[in-house]
Amino acid sequence: MDGALEGIVVVALEQAVAAPLATCRLADAGARVIKLERAEGDFARGYDDAVLGESSYFVWINRGKESCRVDLKRDDDMALVAAMLAKADVFVQNLAPGAAERLGLGAAALRARHPRLTVCDISGYAPDTPDYRRKAYDLLIQADVGLSAITGTPDGGPSRVGISIVDIATGQAAHAAILEALLRRGRTGEGSHIQISLFDTIAELMNVPYLQARYGGKAPKRAGLAHPSIAPYGVFRLKDGDIVLAVQTDNEWTVLCADVLRRPDLAQDPRFGTNVSRVRHRAAVDAAVQGSLDAWTFAALNEALDRARIAYGRLSSLADLIAHRSVAKMSVAVTGGNAEVLAPAAFVNGERPTLRPVPKLGEHDAPLRAEFAPTNRRK
Repeated sequence: MDGALEGIVVVALEQAVAAPLATCRLADAGARVIKLERAEGDFARGYDDAVLGESSYFVWINRGKESCRVDLKRDDDMALVAAMLAKADVFVQNLAPGAAERLGLGAAALRARHPRLTVCDISGYAPDTPDYRRKAYDLLIQADVGLSAITGTPDGGPSRVGISIVDIATGQAAHAAILEALLRRGRTGEGSHIQISLFDTIAELMNVPYLQARYGGKAPKRAGLAHPSIAPYGVFRLKDGDIVLAVQTDNEWTVLCADVLRRPDLAQDPRFGTNVSRVRHRAAVDAAVQGSLDAWTFAALNEALDRARIAYGRLSSLADLIAHRSVAKMSVAVTGGNAEVLAPAAFVNGERPTLRPVPKLGEHDAPLRAEFAPTNRRK
């Protein structure tokens, strides 16, 4: 299947996670992504060496790109970058705030020269805030935006989400905004200037707890493996493991009590009649459910929950994920061989994207320098 972005050229002055994730999505859709790296490379190349000697972070989100080392202090390398940008459709950068402008690569200057170019700037904080020039990383933003305050267990302290959720969400948001800009250019012929920040991305995702605190006067408490707004929705012990059980509606609660727990009386308890009242009496609800589940095995409960159409999930380890019957895996070429990665989520016309190789540092220096050499630019 041809990628939707075949023919689109993306130049990426990127590092770490947020920007590379956005451009990885573009590369998976067929775009040509030229990744500009320092002599020592994107510092995410050195985060670990878990994947056949390469970084798990880098392998995950840099497939399908061309790696070109540049020294932006050299006039000839800046001329090379300028030649690339003259043919580009999209420029993505997440340098320190103000650095792109000092290099002559700011959005205003670039779009004056190339009106069809879309420029996407990724920063820690939005440009119109006092914090714009601060350094910002995933965990710092999780803490600063209040996400850590509502993450963790009731008897523990604030906690980090177990993946780089701020960077990931920002990269996904940047990807969506770039696609919108390309659609807009198709109508107007004009590129766009996209500015997106880590803080704003996660702040927007915090709207439910924000609205609860702002208008309800009560911020959600840390609930561990429980849902702060729905009950029963959390982890319960079985004879041979743990299960996460989710009841979304009052009707599902009635079905769970009657058809699975064999306790129809629980559904008649006035304390448990609505989700609001169940949340108010969460400890009693959870205790009643747990008392009915102590003797169950996971396999038997699975079958009963499937019959009743009640949602559940195993409390899995990473070893369980590796062996999960529903996990989709794909192969991607790295320097040391072929690595197995978890597949991109979207099927398009029944197919997942082809995963192109992860580039070695500077792998495409020579062909890119030849392609964008001054003699070629004059043709």
